[in-house]
Amino acid sequence: MPAPNSISCDKIIRIIGTPRAPRLLDVRSEEDFAADPRLLPGATRVDDQSLTTLARQLDGQPSIAVCQAGHRRSQGTAAWLRAEGCPSEYLGGGFEAWRSAGLPLIDPEKLPARDAQGRTIWVTRSRPKIDRIACPWLIRRFLDPRAIILFVAPAEVVGVAERYNAAPFDIENVFWSHRGELCTFDVLLAEFGLNIPALDRLAAIVRGADTARLDLAPEAAGLLAASLGLSRMFSDDLEQLDAGMLLYDAFYRWARDATDETHDWPTNKPKAD
Repeated sequence: MPAPNSISCDKIIRIIGTPRAPRLLDVRSEEDFAADPRLLPGATRVDDQSLTTLARQLDGQPSIAVCQAGHRRSQGTAAWLRAEGCPSEYLGGGFEAWRSAGLPLIDPEKLPARDAQGRTIWVTRSRPKIDRIACPWLIRRFLDPRAIILFVAPAEVVGVAERYNAAPFDIENVFWSHRGELCTFDVLLAEFGLNIPALDRLAAIVRGADTARLDLAPEAAGLLAASLGLSRMFSDDLEQLDAGMLLYDAFYRWARDATDETHDWPTNKPKAD
């Protein structure tokens, strides 16, 4: 019988991608991880023998522990973190249940190297509009919630990437960039295998807005207008990114939960006899 702090795969897949998603902590053994080194979207590997240190790093942030089958490692991790004052649950059935359900798994080898604090670093051109806001949103919501995003002059992107061991994106002649008719957002989805229907719907909107193909989705024109408006509201790229995160959170939740909802006026029409 699962403990009261067990959480199911169905519930976690609904939480992932939202701004209040808990930290996902992969505590599988080295042997289990070596047998399948993929991770749940946004998860990081942690040592379940250093939980007091981890609790200080979490600083009260909620988490979900994931081990191979949902037994001693994840249940013990969640219990220890709760004892340290950090809300924590564990994935019922563990990694095996997630994999058996056919839910998305990330190849960590495709991520940039992590810094001393365990964060990935990404760098792109300054003055972002669409793809350069959409991609950081995707990275922070589905790949690495603590990712560092650097905005620099276009001519310095590659040099900064080399200097700080970062991944350059959305510039010409780098891996994470446009490919044919696909924009960088599409490439990230494809390379990381994020086969989530709401993300597919959002990708068409981003592609339409970013590549002047507004016919791809009715919502593309709205995203373009909102993105250009944000670019004129903020002179600081990171402030613009913070505002843009909320914009893409809203588009994602619409794509996931509200595509069938419509509105009309007046709202309370009298019924016909």
